Amino acid sequence: MDFLEEPIPGVGTYDDFNTIDWVREKSRDRDRHREITNKSKESTWALIHSVSDAFSGWLLMLLIGLLSGSLAGLIDISAHWMTDLKEGICTGGFWFNHEHCCWNSEHVTFEERDKCPEWNSWSQLIISTDEGAFAYIVNYFMYVLWALLFAFLAVSLVKVFAPYACGSGIPEIKTILSVFIIRGYLGKWTLVIKTITLVLAVSSGLSLGKEGPLVHVACCCGNILCHCFNKYGKNEAKRREVLSAAAAAGVSVAFGAPIGGVLFSLEEVSYYFPLKTLWRSFFAALVAAFTLRSINPFGNSRLVLFYVEFHTPWHLFELVPFILLGIFGGLWGALFIRTNIAWCRKRKTTQLGKYPVIEVLVVTAITAILAFPNEYTRMSTSELISELFNDCGLLDSSKLCDYENRFNTSKGGELPDRPAGVGVYSAMWQLALTLILKIVITIFTFGMKIPSGLFIPSMAVGAIAGRLLGVGMEQLAYYHQEWTVFNSWCSQGADCITPGLYAMVGAAACLGGVTRMTVSLVVIMFELTGGLEYIVPLMAAAMTSKWVADALGREGIYDAHIRLNGYPFLEAKEEFAHKTLAMDVMKPRRNDPLLTVLTQDSMTVEDVETIISETTYSGFPVVVSRESQRLVGFVLRRDLIISIENARKKQDGVVSTSIIYFTEHSPPLPPYTPPTLKLRNILDLSPFTVTDLTPMEIVVDIFRKLGLRQCLVTHNGRLLGIITKKDVLKHIAQMANQDPDSILFN
Repeated sequence: MDFLEEPIPGVGTYDDFNTIDWVREKSRDRDRHREITNKSKESTWALIHSVSDAFSGWLLMLLIGLLSGSLAGLIDISAHWMTDLKEGICTGGFWFNHEHCCWNSEHVTFEERDKCPEWNSWSQLIISTDEGAFAYIVNYFMYVLWALLFAFLAVSLVKVFAPYACGSGIPEIKTILSVFIIRGYLGKWTLVIKTITLVLAVSSGLSLGKEGPLVHVACCCGNILCHCFNKYGKNEAKRREVLSAAAAAGVSVAFGAPIGGVLFSLEEVSYYFPLKTLWRSFFAALVAAFTLRSINPFGNSRLVLFYVEFHTPWHLFELVPFILLGIFGGLWGALFIRTNIAWCRKRKTTQLGKYPVIEVLVVTAITAILAFPNEYTRMSTSELISELFNDCGLLDSSKLCDYENRFNTSKGGELPDRPAGVGVYSAMWQLALTLILKIVITIFTFGMKIPSGLFIPSMAVGAIAGRLLGVGMEQLAYYHQEWTVFNSWCSQGADCITPGLYAMVGAAACLGGVTRMTVSLVVIMFELTGGLEYIVPLMAAAMTSKWVADALGREGIYDAHIRLNGYPFLEAKEEFAHKTLAMDVMKPRRNDPLLTVLTQDSMTVEDVETIISETTYSGFPVVVSRESQRLVGFVLRRDLIISIENARKKQDGVVSTSIIYFTEHSPPLPPYTPPTLKLRNILDLSPFTVTDLTPMEIVVDIFRKLGLRQCLVTHNGRLLGIITKKDVLKHIAQMANQDPDSILFN
């Protein structure tokens, strides 16, 4: 009796923290597709089923885009309201944030559009005045109190309900897309808690952003919706194609950049990105951006808070300061990665990691206490970036636009370069202090047990540095117009330098230095600003920052966190240049015990169960006999356990002495012997093999490009050993003089 003619629940699935067999999953999907295509010619119903199967991918993308866009809109609106709640409340309707509260007011002037009687600070509500030292102390106290409350709620919810909801999620998503299993990481509880705690974490005023976690949220949406379609829910390889598209939708709603989102998924996150996935990613990103635009979370018909438009052309000489910003971005990126990884390692290896709630509250308290006195640290980081990107116009009341001769416009209607006023000098000092605080506090914030993105803090650091340099260049051009570098292109009374453009280039440089993104980064920044003419400055800064950061350390922040956590991620960008052979890496080594194998027709159920209980291997090679060691196939441990348990329950007479056959036909049995157990259906008859003299650079390439979990080593057809993905990663680490034991999972 071959009880395996019926599919057994659980066979072909994987344990937690294990690598999937990509080749087997793709083969399964091809078989399924072939069967549906063949049946479609038999009846109308089968044809309809075939068409719906082909269409299901596009329907899934539509649902992912709609859900991601809706959640992003909800997060944006909630975070905006709760951020303003730290400073006061709208008496005309507590659900209005500061800006919306004053929109409907009849007692507001354009110059003081953020001041209206409907909006009350906490000192006005508690002691009925907004003037004096005591009112300042009350506002200060309430700001810190709200920040601590939001942070405490965020870390408590993560700790109790969904530990996987912390961090940005991008390192783990990269690992999952590289054919690894982390159960629950993209589950419904993680989605619910991450959405709630992301709002709380951003509102607490910590130096973090919501853009990275939005990628995690979108991938959770993709993973959950996959279960509505058997084609994707039951095939790990197909599901990863969906997750690549979901990551694109996440970046699309984070920055309002659909094309940038697709390129981000391709360049930074995805391991396998066929043309079909490119089209579907584009569609998912489009739907997500359209949904967010329909919700209009900021009330300005834009998808992000810091959308800007520049119209002043840049000049060739300005490439020098742009490249300087690129160098700064690269230096900041390398410094941040080293210090943040050192701090995270300290958190993992000391008592500090046991007290996540206290750590979050201490960092929040320090951030809030230092942030309140400075208006640029008190405002949300997105608002700060918006202010720094802004090009000063006639109606701007910001201190950054407090120039002398403000209303002396040039002929073209553009504001000319002008001498800086008292407000600009004051703003420069405050921004310099903000820069120092952001640089230091972000190191300790990223990696805490709350949702925390890195895009916005990195952009803020770069935008501040860029604005400082931009104002410096503007004043230099104004006071020293006779210098050769200026007089050829900058005439008296012209608008030569745009400080907001420098802020934008600085933001791109710092983000590139930390993440090592290039193409997707430039496209995201271009979509943010809508200015095609600024692509060259952005490209120059992005490439410079990448070169400088790569010279000081090869890894981006996400790859560094993957290595810190010991995930089995095989980096596709790195070349393997060592002259080792497969026999140098395979297990067993010389003088090691022999490789544990199963024979095709001579082992009993008891023998196999003993091997399973005494070893922890994920699978076993099957050979003709122990003497010949001729390879037959490979069987997974999980499939063996499930099949034997199922046979004991459903097949009469299977006992410990029953012989297991992996052959196609079992020989006739003598009378009174227990029935045999045929397990050929769970045997992989085409395991990937290499010879013992295969160079390791070829083996590494095979693992990368085929997504293998293991590879068998033979010599003249005889089985010698096995190489797993973990063995390959350990060997690469050893060759790079790193600790091979840092690879924790297979």
